[in-house]
This record gives sequence, C-alpha cells and structure tokens, in this order.
Amino acid sequence: MTNRLSFWKSGHLPTLAGAFLYFDVSFMIWVLLGALGNYVASEFGLSPAQKGLMTAIPLLGGSILRLVLGYLTDSIGARKAGLIGMAATFLPLLGGWLWAGSISGVYALGLCLGVAGASFAVALPMASRWYPPEHQGLAMGIAGAGNSGTILATLFSPRLAEAFGWHAVFGLAMIPLAAVAAFFLLFAKDAPSRPAAPGWSDYLSLFKERDTYLFSLFYSVTFGGFVGLASFLSILLRDQYAVSKVHAGDLTALCVFAGSFIRPVGGFLADRIGGVRMLMLVYAAVAALALGVAQLPALTLAVLLFFLMMACLGAGNGSVFQLVPQRFGARVGTATGIFGAAGGIGGFLLPTALGWLKQAAGSYGAGLALFASLSALAFLTLAFVQRHWIGDWVAHGGTVRTNLPQEDAEAA
Repeated sequence: MTNRLSFWKSGHLPTLAGAFLYFDVSFMIWVLLGALGNYVASEFGLSPAQKGLMTAIPLLGGSILRLVLGYLTDSIGARKAGLIGMAATFLPLLGGWLWAGSISGVYALGLCLGVAGASFAVALPMASRWYPPEHQGLAMGIAGAGNSGTILATLFSPRLAEAFGWHAVFGLAMIPLAAVAAFFLLFAKDAPSRPAAPGWSDYLSLFKERDTYLFSLFYSVTFGGFVGLASFLSILLRDQYAVSKVHAGDLTALCVFAGSFIRPVGGFLADRIGGVRMLMLVYAAVAALALGVAQLPALTLAVLLFFLMMACLGAGNGSVFQLVPQRFGARVGTATGIFGAAGGIGGFLLPTALGWLKQAAGSYGAGLALFASLSALAFLTLAFVQRHWIGDWVAHGGTVRTNLPQEDAEAA
C-alpha cells in the first residue's frame, strides 16, 4: 500500500492522464487504415502485398515523424509539442473523409497518418519527467497503455464502416481527437525539471553508442511486433480463416486488448524483477508463440496464440521503457524519439513481410516464422549484452540505476 500511494503522490496525475489520452486517441487514428483495411482492399481489389504495404505505410510515417516530435518535445516542451501534433492530425483525417479515392491517395493518406503515431515521442517523456526512477516502469506503462486506442479502432471502425462507409470513419474520428485536445490543453503540464533543449549533435552522439542500436533492436521487436500485428491482424484473419470483416475486427480487438492493458503490468514487473530479466522472458515466449501460430492452426487456437503473443509484446514494451531512463538519464526524450522510430520501422516491416510472403509463398506461415526468428535473435542478443550492463549501469536484473554515462551525470 505504501508503494502504491507513493506512486500516486510522486508525480502529476492530470498530466499522466493527458499523456495517456493523447497517446490513446493518436494510436487509434494511427492504425485506423489497418482497422479499415478489409474495406479498402475490397474497394480497390488489392493483392496481399498491397494490403501489407497499405497497413504498413502509416507505421513508417510515424517512425519518421517521431524524430521530429521528439526534438520538439525537448526543445519547446511536451505540452506544446503535443498540441502541435494533435492539430496536425486533423489534416489526414479530413483527407481520408473527403479525398483518398484511389490506392495512391490511400498510400499518401497513410503516410500523413504517421503524425498520430509520432505522439509516442511526446507522451512517454511527458509522463516520465514527472516521476522518480523507482516509479518509471509503472508511469511509462500507464502512459504507454494508450496503445489501447488500437482496440477502439479495430472494434468500432468496421461497424461504423458498415453503417456509414469507410471514408466517414475518418471524419468521425475527429470528434474524440477534439475532446482529448481540449483536455490536454486545460490540464497537462510540463515537468519543472525539463532538460535543456538538445541540438542535432545530441542525436548524433546517441548514434555513436552501441546501446542505442541494441535498444532499437529490442523495441523494434516488441513495439514493432505489437503495432504491426495490430494493424494487419484483421486482414490476416479474414484472408486465412474467411471470417467476416466485423468478426475479424472483433478478434483483433481481443488480441490487442491483451497487449495494451498488460503494458503497465510489464512495467510494474520490470520495476520488481528487473527490466532485463523481464525482457528475456518476453522474447523467449514470443518466439515460441509466433512459431506455434506460424503453423496456421484452427481459428480458435490461432486466436489464443495471438492473444498470448500480443500480451507478451505489450509487457515487453513496458519493460524496454523501464530501462530507457536508467540508461539514458536526462537524454530520455531524445532517446525515446530514436527508439520510437525504430519501433515504427519494425512495425512497417512486419505487415510488409507478411503480405509479400503471402503473395510469394501462398501462406502467412512464412512471415510469422520469420518474426519468431527475430524474437529469438533479440533473446540471444540480450542474453549476451546483459553481462556487460550488469554492474555498469544496472544492478542484477536491471532493477535499480547505478552509474550513468558521464554526460547524463553532468546533466543530472
């Protein structure tokens, strides 16, 4: 009870709520094209490879724009950066509602939807800066649980598309976006200890460190796997198991629910048993589950395996960002932008590979087996590098911060 109360008293709850809501509605919008993918594919007669590319492009756009919003977060503050991001998000929604009458227009729309995915680089640093190291996992997990917006997209978008058409869904999405923008404007605040604005040299300095690439790999598997599957799963289920468009959305929402709401649990457990130990468990489980679903079992078993895999990926997302503030300290905003970009690229590659391999090999099994291999690679890589991390900047298992890199110590 003492630890729970100390968490709620240690930060700024309205800002944490604002960060969650901003990430939630933005995530809903970011994957909207994937949630409506079966309708768009039917209208334009898309091939499997085109379906994969269509759902992947918003994820690529998000990975690019996260670097921009990450820089703005550190330069002008997370509150202003978030308001700019939400204002810009209205533009692709308007375009999807009134335009996007060809597949090239849909691709352009998807790229612009990346601005919603870029919210990651604002919401997590905004929450992180209000909370001390011992509560980073839970705070980042709560803010990061905004990826539950995917549930809203996959659950309600097909039903709205059945009633009003898929174009109208983009227009309707502007309503919750406006409500969240108002809440954010009124209640969210920047932490008083905001670090000094970085220059481009700060980004370049991070790219000189090996751990930047390692964290990028780890997050590209956990977050990339989560968002890639969340965007493409309804198409996979309809193509592979011939379920209805609405039922495919319902099953996807069920799986996404597991990944979204387990993320705070992943952060909480990482605080307790260590982010490194938690991640190793996650990667081992994801590799086994992905290999199982690659066999393309019956629908009920496939959904169960996807459900468990998404839960593990969600826990992994929380675990990665329990470690980021420990390793990168005052540079967490800049680092978050880089890792978010890596996660978005991972999300782009997964549905692209699933669609391309489906078209080339006639089965989604090959793409899922490839993802299982990548998860195993992440496990082996972490098992090797954690021997160097422990005693350097983490204690055994990554439970507490010990030594910071020199530049972080000076900034702190």
